[in-house]
Amino acid sequence: MTTQNKKPHHLTLLRAVHHICLYAFTFVIAGVLFAESANAQDRTITLDEAIKLGLDNSKTLKLSQSKVEQAVSEYNQAKDEALPTGKVSYGYNHAEIPANKLALGSESFNLPNRADAYLGILTLNQTIFGGNKLKYARQSTDLLTQVARLDVTNDKDQITYDIISSYYSLYKVLQSKKVVAQNLTTIDAQIKQAQRFFDQGLVTKNDVLRFQLQRSNIELNGIDLETNRRIINYNLNVLLGLPEGTQLNIAQITEADRQVAPLANYLDTAMISRPELQQFDLRTKVAETNVKTIKANTLPTLGASAAAYYVDVSSNPIPKSGQFITPLSVGLTLSWNFGSLWTNKNKVTEAKIQREQTVINKSISVDRIKDEVNQNYQNYTMALDKIKLLQTSIEQAGENNKILESKYKSNIASATDRADAETLLYQAQINLELAKADAGLAYYTLLKSTGKINK
Repeated sequence: MTTQNKKPHHLTLLRAVHHICLYAFTFVIAGVLFAESANAQDRTITLDEAIKLGLDNSKTLKLSQSKVEQAVSEYNQAKDEALPTGKVSYGYNHAEIPANKLALGSESFNLPNRADAYLGILTLNQTIFGGNKLKYARQSTDLLTQVARLDVTNDKDQITYDIISSYYSLYKVLQSKKVVAQNLTTIDAQIKQAQRFFDQGLVTKNDVLRFQLQRSNIELNGIDLETNRRIINYNLNVLLGLPEGTQLNIAQITEADRQVAPLANYLDTAMISRPELQQFDLRTKVAETNVKTIKANTLPTLGASAAAYYVDVSSNPIPKSGQFITPLSVGLTLSWNFGSLWTNKNKVTEAKIQREQTVINKSISVDRIKDEVNQNYQNYTMALDKIKLLQTSIEQAGENNKILESKYKSNIASATDRADAETLLYQAQINLELAKADAGLAYYTLLKSTGKINK
């Protein structure tokens, strides 16, 4: 009875193991296929490639460019205003005249009972002098077109900086993950060694647990870094116009040694290159042109016109000799709204105030830009100093780690001291990588504040 019960049980167990192995094999194959699919979306990208992709796919930049095209169109419309205007029309009229007799004293005048007429009109008008308002309109729209082009430059600088900022943020996370992986390898070796010492009775169980706790803390840090990586990676994909599932990788950024020029050099560059200041100069010219345009309202205007008429009183639309007339006329018109001499002066005053406001706003922007350049300059020099300090701290932490490793192997130092030394070295390594990335971003921030990030 017992033997009969055991045999089916063994068969059932074998079948279960068989199914488990089959499921495991299927899971492994699916995992491999998924990994290959994921790897197919991996892309290692350089900073220059990222900037080019971002600028090529930027919707903001396309919108700015369309505004330039709109400004060019408005400029062309202003030029068209100087061209002559013309109009042609042709019409037919039929009149019924029930009361067609007109008595004028002893004489009378009889009209037909009905009448037909064809009337054609051709007119051509040209402004000869309009107080130069057309000239000022062309100048103003030309200046505003240049302002729109500088908007594109400004947007391009901002988009480039956003890409660089996201790129360095991703680099910082990836470098931190490398340090985490490196430290996990090191701590695993320490756990293995501590476990061997424990088995030999050289250390306590607490020593082993101390290293295991340190490993858990490093793993938690790795989880946070992976979450940040996914967020930054997704945002960067959107900026670059890449598929959302693309996993971006960044090769080691080799920052060239950059010589830091005196602060005055960066300030001078900003005063020349910042698009906002160039726009203020153009807007000042627009305001000055607006003053001239309003003043032109007080000047007389002179225009020329030509007109041709075709009048056919027959019922037949086809012209016949003796049945139509074609009057032609040309003329010059000089007009002057002299009331503008006293109604226009306050408008001129308002235009001059607007011009002064533009000048004041530029002065405010100059002060703001100087503060921005100075702050970014100080941040960059501080970042470089921080790198030098952290390189020294890594050397110190590395030396301290070697000493405590030797002491721990000799059973002189405790496991706590050994783990603390590892932690200090680990933190110094992370801080150095982050400082290098911060210095790179600080450099580009300084370039942006001088208007030279894309030049």
